[in-house]
This record gives sequence, C-alpha cells and structure tokens, in this order.
Amino acid sequence: MSSPTDAKVRPLSPHLQIYKPQLTSILSIMHRITGVGMVLGLVVFVWWLVALASGPESYANFVSCAQSTVGQLFLFGLTLGFFYHLSNGVRHLFWDAGFGLELKETYKTGRIVMAATVILTGIVWLKAYGVVL
Repeated sequence: MSSPTDAKVRPLSPHLQIYKPQLTSILSIMHRITGVGMVLGLVVFVWWLVALASGPESYANFVSCAQSTVGQLFLFGLTLGFFYHLSNGVRHLFWDAGFGLELKETYKTGRIVMAATVILTGIVWLKAYGVVL
C-alpha cells in the first residue's frame, strides 16, 4: 500500500512566471488594482466631507494637503484610475451582453479603454487648471 508521500509530485498550473504578459491580462490586472484604488479614493472623499463639515480650519488643512505636490500626484493617479476602471467596466458590460468577445475585438476595445482613460483624465485636469477646451 502506498502512502500520501509516495504520490508523484504534480506540476503547478502555469502562471505569471510562465506566461508572457498580454494586453488582455494586463488590463485585467489593472482593473483589479484600480478597484482597490477606488477604495483609497473613497477614504479621501470621506476625509474631504469630514473636513468640510468640521469648519474652515479643517477644510483649509485638507486643501493644503490636496494642493501639495504629493496630493496632486495622488489625485491625478486617482483620476486616472477612476476613468480606467469606469471605461473598462463599460467594456465588461458589453462583454456581459455578448459583444466584443472575439480576440481581435478584445484588443481593439482594450486600446479604446486606454485612449478613453487618457483623454478623460486629460479633460478633467485641463478643466481643473482653467484651460478652456
């Protein structure tokens, strides 16, 4: 009779160390990362609301943080992540409806998602800095 330790060692399923990154896999991973990023954005949003309700001094402290270089980089990243997650979420809704499931179409819509992310983020930040479009 054989023991469990005598069993053959089976190979693990291929994963990131085996497969080369593809546009579809990178977009999928980024969708998950931006979803987590939206949680951080929600924390900042709540901070903003609490500062707003706490009076002028608290709000001035929040604005000071938000206008710092680190704050601006964080808000830019949050905006970028938001528009990516939104655009890719719309793409997923189309997939749920049965559209765009062919490999060629997934690459095309993936590029559209990336372009929409850059364009929408650019519009918001240009408007935020008073650039008229």
